[in-house]
Amino acid sequence: MLLDALQARELFKLALERRFAVLAVNVDSPAAITDCLEAARRTQAPIILEASLWQLNGHSFGAGDALTGMARFIAQLAVLAASKRYGNVPVVYHTDHIKGPQTLEILSAAIRGLPVKFGETEARLRASTLSLDSSELSEAENIATINQLCQVAAETGVEVTLEMEAGVDEGLTPLEVAERLLGSVEREHPGKVYLWAPGVGTRHGLGEQSAFSADAVAQHQAFASELTGRPIGIVLHGSSGLSQASLQAAVQAGVCKVNWSSESLLVRSRAAQEYYATHAAELEPAHPRWKAAAMDDGLQSYIAQRYVPVVMERIRLLGGSGMATLLLERLGVSA
Repeated sequence: MLLDALQARELFKLALERRFAVLAVNVDSPAAITDCLEAARRTQAPIILEASLWQLNGHSFGAGDALTGMARFIAQLAVLAASKRYGNVPVVYHTDHIKGPQTLEILSAAIRGLPVKFGETEARLRASTLSLDSSELSEAENIATINQLCQVAAETGVEVTLEMEAGVDEGLTPLEVAERLLGSVEREHPGKVYLWAPGVGTRHGLGEQSAFSADAVAQHQAFASELTGRPIGIVLHGSSGLSQASLQAAVQAGVCKVNWSSESLLVRSRAAQEYYATHAAELEPAHPRWKAAAMDDGLQSYIAQRYVPVVMERIRLLGGSGMATLLLERLGVSA
């Protein structure tokens, strides 16, 4: 079940109430979408699938056109999410690391809806939740862009659920920054931001993460919630490399969305390396299993056997197992 903006808010509220975090996987292929949904189905968990600008532009989706890439991503996800196999998996499509001169165009389209035509019928495909990469923006530019997106939603007549980030990749974000950023948006467009991504000592990429602070998470979660007058979940960027204890401490402190990219890519790429190394003989045209080995299904099935259990382990670590049923009940959807 692909969630809309209002349903996504209920997911984040539930996560804060029950103290679990939703795994947000940065996926870069249709096969990875399927594998993540399969992991969520087996653990009966909600999941967030997100794509960055380079993935929307990439060969698997847009082939150089980010808007086409987003439409293709959402369309493929929507079809799977409505299927009998994955219909009871609550899934959010989230925009991640959208930056540069196309930022407003891409995110405005994600709000208004990307048109897809089937003969005389037209459907509009929208993101469940949105964020932008503010790492190259000033505070004023960050605030202005978020406010513009809220205005686009108002003009379109649709709801929008936003994640706002502090624009840092390392270090700790002072609470004064949270007040300036969140406060400015809240005064102009109240009730639109439900996720806050401050710096809490983590960083993107693989490697040691000794600077993480669960105390910073708790402080920002309490401050943001008091500032806005509603529960605000903290987003953990750069979770690859964090210990299990740190991840669990983050969730207990108020993290409700955990972004996961580098380690995910590592697992998939190493499985691909292993496949080609162990199937070299079968990939020779004279081998009786050559076609089966050479087709994409052979590689992707091999990767899935190794990747899906890792995603399931991550979901369980964050406390998401079994939470799909609770969310569907809250939404009034029969499982």
